[in-house]
Amino acid sequence: MTELHAVPAPAEEQIDRTLQAMADSFGRQLRSPILHWPSEQGLDYQDITFPALDGVPLEGWFIPAAGSDKLIIANHPMGFSRSGIPAHLEPWKSIWSSSGNDFEVNLLPDYKILHDAGYNVLAYDLRNFGLSSAANGGIGSSGIFEARDVAGSLAYARSRLDTRGMTTGLFSRCLGCSSTFAAMTQFPDVFDGIRCLVGPQPVTMKTIVARRLAVLGVPAGRIDDLEQRIILQTSIGFARRAPQEWARNVRVPAFLYQVHDDVLTDPSDVQTMFDNIPVADKKLQWIYGTTRRWDGYLEFQRHPEPMLDWFATHMSLLGVPAMTDSRRSSAPVVTMS
Repeated sequence: MTELHAVPAPAEEQIDRTLQAMADSFGRQLRSPILHWPSEQGLDYQDITFPALDGVPLEGWFIPAAGSDKLIIANHPMGFSRSGIPAHLEPWKSIWSSSGNDFEVNLLPDYKILHDAGYNVLAYDLRNFGLSSAANGGIGSSGIFEARDVAGSLAYARSRLDTRGMTTGLFSRCLGCSSTFAAMTQFPDVFDGIRCLVGPQPVTMKTIVARRLAVLGVPAGRIDDLEQRIILQTSIGFARRAPQEWARNVRVPAFLYQVHDDVLTDPSDVQTMFDNIPVADKKLQWIYGTTRRWDGYLEFQRHPEPMLDWFATHMSLLGVPAMTDSRRSSAPVVTMS
């Protein structure tokens, strides 16, 4: 477990404000704006809109790579948009500074790297983030409802004449990864033909919340108080926010990576998810030398070779069908309780 520096115990009134603010952030999530565009990286792109599986309108970009028949669908982290998070600005700076994550993460270089490696890219905002529509009262469900967005992005790719036959992989970060695990649990058929997953830093919500409380000096025993406040706002407790369990339903080759000493989580969380993935073709890579979670989101820009190798290996396999329009799923929703 990552060692935390001791901080003075806050007063009860301050603890109460902290718990309520955190619960409120589940009840109505703070949207990170779209501050960067593919054109800044010299990329042509299309503004796109498509429905989630339950009809929620989602907004995104399609970034074409001329002559390529390969597609990467990118799902963004918790609190981000498809373009990143402006954590160097308020109010994000105040929220994340205690964990050392008070700097911007711009995700546009990720799409440039993928494009230059020969991939078309579909990047979009999950519900209640970026420019996508509000849904489910604006609450955060840690992947339960966002799974419908992941499934919707696959249905959309299968509906386009130019992408429906493409060899497809997933680049699903943090919440995007947990949502992908949840979608594989709820809608397994929509992943027929998907070649592989690269999943940076999926996290169990109870784990990251407990670590955030510790960073802020809130006694560990108050997490039950916080959970009750979250349930009152969202109807969803920690036990239902379960990416470790959803990982048991992953059926594609999976490459996870994580900052080992991330102050906001514990390595055992991702390790358990990795161990629970029931496929032999999987990989877990640790990032050392930092405690900042945001460095994990920047790892692909700094050292893209392992992830590109994973995509190249699994998206060039012969004898594996690409996703086609005929694979659009009408699978029933699986309730996760």
